[in-house]
Amino acid sequence: MADTVLIYSRFPKSLMARIGDRFDLIDAAGKPPAETFSPEQLKHVRTLITAGGQSLKSDVMDMMPSLGAIICYGTGYDGVDFKAAAERNIIVGNSPGANAASVADLALTLMLAVTRRILPADQYLREGGWSSAKPSPLMSPQAGNPGRKIGVYGMGEIGRKIASRAAAFETDVAYHSRSRHDVPYRYIDTLAGLVEWCDVLMIAVRAGPDTQHIIGADLLSKLGPQGYVVNISRGSVIDQEALVAALAGKTIAGAGLDVFEKEPQAPDALTAFPNVVLTPHIGGHTLDSHGAMQDCVIANLTAYYAGQKLPYPVVV
Repeated sequence: MADTVLIYSRFPKSLMARIGDRFDLIDAAGKPPAETFSPEQLKHVRTLITAGGQSLKSDVMDMMPSLGAIICYGTGYDGVDFKAAAERNIIVGNSPGANAASVADLALTLMLAVTRRILPADQYLREGGWSSAKPSPLMSPQAGNPGRKIGVYGMGEIGRKIASRAAAFETDVAYHSRSRHDVPYRYIDTLAGLVEWCDVLMIAVRAGPDTQHIIGADLLSKLGPQGYVVNISRGSVIDQEALVAALAGKTIAGAGLDVFEKEPQAPDALTAFPNVVLTPHIGGHTLDSHGAMQDCVIANLTAYYAGQKLPYPVVV
């Protein structure tokens, strides 16, 4: 039982197959572990794998008295109660940068889709509007990318890749983060300043208490009626009610969203807007990203059970 690993979050079995070749996995399938396993089974669990955004607090940790390591599948770790983990001498690891390229690709995809009105154009063709020359205001010419101002909020691995991809489209890129980085882009020292400057706000900041609903009605109004917001970070960063109000009032031009305040996201007011492109949190959902994330998980687990330092620890 020394190498028993609890799968805490709900993952497709295919994503755990490689890890299961190396370790004895028991799967809670997203339910509280005590509902699925007996105290006798849980007392032997020394490690668990979680999706970083899922809430993991002290009550869960206390179900496993031998728990020594929480390993996040992916870069995020905002759901983990680090204070509770530290009090119990539990270390936390993640998969830094493993899915950065895939997430950045999706960010640009969302930007292009919403600014070029790809979904309305697809519908216009499918419904016969093009063939019948039916007038449509949604088919009016839109601004192109050359000279477009792209504001990147957060300059970690994902933010850097978004910026480099955006620059390749002949855009003007600037960023805001907690500190200045050695990157070839303009640094704007306030988030409000970045929002006022940009045409498209790309949200790539790490989620936490300090960024909860930081993009609210005031900042959305600063983005303006020609501005777009793209979020591939966490849904908590945007006040979703304020976003809906901004879209309904045409305070902003549109949005591309891969993440939401409550996931999975049920059809609601957001799905009614033709100027909004929505994807079901698939930013890192590519074969190469999953392979890289699994490599990090396996490396962290292997090191822990060997009594070594985690190669990918989270330091907060």
